[in-house]
Amino acid sequence: MKTIIFDLGGVLFDWNPRHFYKTVFSSAQEMEVFLRDICNSAWVAQQDAGRTFDEGIAIAQKQHPQYAREIALYKTGWYKMINGVFYDTVDIVKDLKAKGYPLYALTNWEAETFVWTRKTFPFLSLFEGIVVSGEEKLIKPDARLYKVLLERYNLKPEDCIYIDDNKDNVKTADELGMTTIHFTSPKDLKERLDAMLAVQLA
Repeated sequence: MKTIIFDLGGVLFDWNPRHFYKTVFSSAQEMEVFLRDICNSAWVAQQDAGRTFDEGIAIAQKQHPQYAREIALYKTGWYKMINGVFYDTVDIVKDLKAKGYPLYALTNWEAETFVWTRKTFPFLSLFEGIVVSGEEKLIKPDARLYKVLLERYNLKPEDCIYIDDNKDNVKTADELGMTTIHFTSPKDLKERLDAMLAVQLA
């Protein structure tokens, strides 16, 4: 039986800093400049890789003192950056679980906020194991993070289906020998899983 590995952000969670910062900035243009040049994806990735929010905020405030307040709000406002979950994808997870498929998650996520996330969203208990980048101090698409999951739970890459909305992350999983799905929508995911698992079960 295939083991199914899910990414979380963008696949199961609707996370976007714009959900919060649109309430902070009066101008959408200024918000986009802030998220492009200051609290951008490269800055966020450092927290995903294990740097604390306080460390990241201090560095950004030193570089951009004119935005000290807005930068500080990234930590306290983070929880409002999750605009809920993608329920159609959660339903797929529940269906796979009901059918007996082993489920795991591999996510780029800050260690600090994942404690809250795990407590707040009970469906995460459906996964037999979750590897969090911020806890391991490794970040996708680094193959070493994938190997943490594989080795910790004694999984064989050729027995795994890996699902992620980031093409670079999918590429690493593919190179490790997993079957991969680039997530674009719950409908597409369901159709592709049905086809893959039907072949596997046949």
